Amino acid sequence: MRNSFADTFFELGQQDPRLCIVVADISPAGSIAKFREHFPDRFVNTGVAEQIMIGMTAGMAMRGLRPFAYTIATFALYRPFEMIRDDLAYQELPVTVVGIGGGLAYSTLGGTHHAQEDVAVALSIPGLSLISPCDPRETAEATRHCATQNRGPIYLRLGKAGEPDLTRNALDPFVFGKLRRLREGRDVCILAHGSIMKTAMDVADGISARGKSVAVCSVHTLKPLDRAGLAEVVKRFPQVIVIEETSPQNGLGPMVKQICWETKAQCRLDTFSIQDKFIHVYGSHADILKAHGLSADRILAAV
Repeated sequence: MRNSFADTFFELGQQDPRLCIVVADISPAGSIAKFREHFPDRFVNTGVAEQIMIGMTAGMAMRGLRPFAYTIATFALYRPFEMIRDDLAYQELPVTVVGIGGGLAYSTLGGTHHAQEDVAVALSIPGLSLISPCDPRETAEATRHCATQNRGPIYLRLGKAGEPDLTRNALDPFVFGKLRRLREGRDVCILAHGSIMKTAMDVADGISARGKSVAVCSVHTLKPLDRAGLAEVVKRFPQVIVIEETSPQNGLGPMVKQICWETKAQCRLDTFSIQDKFIHVYGSHADILKAHGLSADRILAAV
């Protein structure tokens, strides 16, 4: 996802001279390095000063530029929280805050780099939209949207690197604020967002092997949420499963539960998320996801 964002941003930057990027003590690589080389006046590294990064992008937006703030997710959102709230959201400025390594992607770097509650934090800020694409192709589409929209600030939550292409044969195009069908089915619908979508696909394959017809949807836009689309899902399917790599509070799972309650849905609903705790596991991304119960085999055993 990181490389897909960088490639798309460089491509768009060649077409729109207003696009610029401010990073905070993160080494530019790939096409971000290429962007810095081609457009040095539109690239700023503030160092370990994330609050300044956000304040700077706010000023740039007020002068008519289209700035992106870019760093590791925990430092993109937590450290400059007040500036995102007051400088960006309160002013309704079209700034994109890019968080790399959403969830537990930086597994070996420990809790300081685990953005396990970033979705809950971002959803709580009035006026801040949230996009959580599930693969590199969807990341490119989300980046294009962020670079051209005028409705206000966006938190673009990305994975890290090496995610598989899962949307090449998607049944629906990427549309901001709308549910996206990746697979069609009749008996079960799996809802997911972000890089955990690969696990969701594995779960879908496992349930299909049991003889059930399984649909999979990418809920890439968590805010504004496609409430009408989700209401149709919980009405239509006998079983709905939500899988997300974020804390159990204020994420997609709780929002789907609310929709079920409000619409008096009769479906069986199973939700899976990161546990509400810091789990001290050192290992791969898959290792720490498994420690949180977010592995395909554990989900299949539960559903």
